[in-house]
Amino acid sequence: MAAAGAGVGGAALAASVQDFVSGQQDGRAAEVAAGVKDGSWTVLQLVEALGSCLENTDPRTRGRGIQLLSQVLLQCYSLLQEKEVLHLVLFYENRLQDHHLVIPSVLQGLRALSMCEVLSPGLAVSVLKAIFQEVHVQSLLQLDRHTVYSIITNFMGTREEELKGLGADFTFGFIQVMDGEKDPRNLLVAFQIVHDLITKNYALGPFVEELFEVTSCYFPIDFTPPPNDPHGIQREDLILSLRAVLASTPQFAEFLLPLLIEKMDSDLQSAKLDSLQTLTACCAIYGQKELQEFLPSLWSSLRREVFQTASEKVEAECLAALHALSACLSRSVLSSDTEDLLDSFLSSILQDCRHHLCEPDMKLVWPSAKLLQAAAGASLRAYHHVTRSVLPLLLEQYTKHPQSSQRRTILELLLGFLELQQKWGHVEEDESTLLSLRAPVCSVVFSALTDPSVQLQLVGIRALTVLGSLQGFLSPSDLELVVDHLVRLALHEEDSQSSEAAMEAAGSLAPIYPKVFSGRMVPRLEEELQSEREEESSRDRCSLRQRCLQALAAVSIHTSIVRETVPVLLQHLRKVQKGSEAGNAQDVVSVCQSLHRVALQCQQDAEGCWYYHQAVVPCLLAMAVQAAMQESTRPLLGKALLEEEVLAAMVPVISAATTHLSPELAAQSVSHVVPLFLDGEVSFLPQNSFPCSFQPFEDGECLEAQRRLVVLLMAFVCSLPRNVAIPQQDRLLRELLALSCSCNCPFTATTAAKCFAGLVNKHPAGQQLDEILQLAVNRMEPGLAEGPRRTQALALLLWVTKALVLRYHPLSSRLTDKLLGLLGDAELGPAAADGFSLLMAESPDVLHKGCHADVRIMFRQRFFTDNVPKLVQGFHGAGPDVKANYLKGLSHVLNHLPKPVLVTELPTLLSLLLEALSCSDRVVQLSTLSCLQPLLLEAPQIMSLHVDTLVTKFLSLTSSPTMAVRIAALRCAHALTSLPVTVLLPYKARVIRALAKPLDDKKRLVRKEAVAARGEWFLLGSPGR
Repeated sequence: MAAAGAGVGGAALAASVQDFVSGQQDGRAAEVAAGVKDGSWTVLQLVEALGSCLENTDPRTRGRGIQLLSQVLLQCYSLLQEKEVLHLVLFYENRLQDHHLVIPSVLQGLRALSMCEVLSPGLAVSVLKAIFQEVHVQSLLQLDRHTVYSIITNFMGTREEELKGLGADFTFGFIQVMDGEKDPRNLLVAFQIVHDLITKNYALGPFVEELFEVTSCYFPIDFTPPPNDPHGIQREDLILSLRAVLASTPQFAEFLLPLLIEKMDSDLQSAKLDSLQTLTACCAIYGQKELQEFLPSLWSSLRREVFQTASEKVEAECLAALHALSACLSRSVLSSDTEDLLDSFLSSILQDCRHHLCEPDMKLVWPSAKLLQAAAGASLRAYHHVTRSVLPLLLEQYTKHPQSSQRRTILELLLGFLELQQKWGHVEEDESTLLSLRAPVCSVVFSALTDPSVQLQLVGIRALTVLGSLQGFLSPSDLELVVDHLVRLALHEEDSQSSEAAMEAAGSLAPIYPKVFSGRMVPRLEEELQSEREEESSRDRCSLRQRCLQALAAVSIHTSIVRETVPVLLQHLRKVQKGSEAGNAQDVVSVCQSLHRVALQCQQDAEGCWYYHQAVVPCLLAMAVQAAMQESTRPLLGKALLEEEVLAAMVPVISAATTHLSPELAAQSVSHVVPLFLDGEVSFLPQNSFPCSFQPFEDGECLEAQRRLVVLLMAFVCSLPRNVAIPQQDRLLRELLALSCSCNCPFTATTAAKCFAGLVNKHPAGQQLDEILQLAVNRMEPGLAEGPRRTQALALLLWVTKALVLRYHPLSSRLTDKLLGLLGDAELGPAAADGFSLLMAESPDVLHKGCHADVRIMFRQRFFTDNVPKLVQGFHGAGPDVKANYLKGLSHVLNHLPKPVLVTELPTLLSLLLEALSCSDRVVQLSTLSCLQPLLLEAPQIMSLHVDTLVTKFLSLTSSPTMAVRIAALRCAHALTSLPVTVLLPYKARVIRALAKPLDDKKRLVRKEAVAARGEWFLLGSPGR
């Protein structure tokens, strides 16, 4: 039976071989390989079956036979035994002398054998010797040459020691193989082989120059990939691969450096850039010995390029190369009898560049400074050498040139060298030129700060910041002067640029010198904030206060300073509340903005964050409660704190002070704040002797002012981490729900709804949440149906829907359907349509990730998928008087959707978007235009199908009475030019005529967009566009 099975198998194998060789059926190779893998026959049986084919006198038949064997080996090489591999290698080596038609298949077989793990020692060397001796590689086709490179690569990966035993013969053999290669696919492999030859220490012998020549002939790479290239090889791939070879060994230096110098002088920018980048790479492995002979020529070429080039890229690469050269020379260890090449190299740079620094109005001053800074920045030794010569010169030139413009240039040069010192941090006492020049440097910088020229002041402030960052440079008396100058500039300098720059500098230096700033600057700012100068106008006084507040916030970077500045800010807030200027809401808002900035700066420091929270939140709550209680009895005092603008400014302060608290500290704080609002528990507030009880959730006209403070409760509880338990949460939610539905004040009702929604969003799932939500639905439904408070009920519906949509709660779909139903309501329809923007947009104060809300990924995409079909259906079934509501809702949803998602849905929605452009509602128009503009750029093929309608609608809206719509329409008209030119050309003349009118628009921003759009339409169809 076994013999019969073998006979059947042999017959099947013979048939497959015959079909492949004679019948040209290439698919039989896979069948034969499968038979070898499953044990139906062996490779030896396959060779026997191929016997007559391999001995056939026709080279084509022999080639097909070897091709079949090689294809099978490529799939089954891992199954071969050591003895089989030996015989196959000897067979294939012998066949390398066969007819040229056979060679490609022989090479494929050798590639398969080169991957065998059981290859006997010596066979790899034998195969490569045979290839080097018998095959003229460069006469082969690209794929066959690639096969040779693959064989070499495989052997280098697995038989490294054997190949190294060949010595330089292996290197010479590979040089012959690679010589003349032109195909980029093969060059990538060949360059990698050369790189491995060098980095893995194969013997190069006397063939270093030949190896360099065979690779450097491709430098610089000049290759443009063909269009639609399936191989994806880019010019940059070849450049980097060749650069890795050229910069892999110092042995190439004597041949490579002259080549680089020659190519630097080329007229081709790409050749210059490649040469400079290669030089930079070489400097990482070269030493003084390799560079010495070529330094004068290299410096000459680099200097010429920087002095003469108009290309920023070339200049940047020249400076990088000079930096690398200086770093390379700095690394070299000096022996007593060798010349210090760094010293002589820098001396020649100074000789050629130093004198240009004396000419601040001439064009070579900046190139010279850049060259000196590039060389000096390479090492501390180089920096000391250059600055010893340059810094005294610049200080002398500053004194010599009285003009502000010249002084600014000189100070900017000086600043460049000061910034280099920052790389090494601490100023060394013994070596530093900078320390010996401390007095004149400080004098120059301080004089710049008092100069009338704003531009010189700005450079002086930057220099001051750098000097302050150098540890140990400024003396205590210098630091006091620094603070004095910064205070003067921040508060009293007329130009706002200098004032802002001074505040920024103070913010940079305050963490480095917290004692100086808290001891000297903060008291000065406090004094200015409290002073009342009679000679000042109220406007000047207001501006000074504003700057003081900003400066206090700017320096509040370090915890020790925050402990000084926060009491000052809060004291000023109390003064505003109590004093005669109590009605000035803007002043309160300014203090809140400064407090908010301080809060953001404290967030990453746990100690500072908790201090800030304890100091600010109770104080703000106390002042607001005090103001609310005085509202009925003394309406003129403290009223500013109850204005919507002021309360809205307090929200981010409390929120930022709460979001980064640890759960333990947050729990401690919430145990005070919630009872304050629910039970009137005021004991934790500072100055808590209030004239009456605090009951924001009670009924009564006189408590209206207290109810407004629910916005501060919202800022606090909606910013707490999700894992912080809120005391009496169920009661709190019920009170907020009742307030949101019953309050006549829209501000308070909306605030209560937002607070309710913020808590619901974070509430753990379960029966308690379901009960609260059912209660909310029961309160909303009758309120929406009829009555005087339909608007409040809609606000509650919108915020609760948003809270549930964000967390994928099942009830969200029911509430969204209710909102969709309201689009057909004559009274609430427009507001419900605007509500879709609220659902999709990022909310600034609640329900965002920054305040720990439960926001699921891709909630917008899910909302779109669930509800846009309903919006479209509702639009088609709606009456003409409410169709605009559906368009507005759809426009808001699409406008907030990620553009890639929108592009995929565009074909089905585009007709509705075009209809929305005809809607008279300005909000709909603006939202739709904002949606269409990116689509014109991202989906031109689909949009071009509707080009006639788009052109008509956009041109019509360029005459809209609303400026924002005119601007958006002009941007869309501009974006139309990204559509295919053939589609647009029939409209060119019409659009150019129509866009002439907005060129005379009364608004500058409209005219600007009209110029840009009309210019693109004029160029439409021009050559090269």
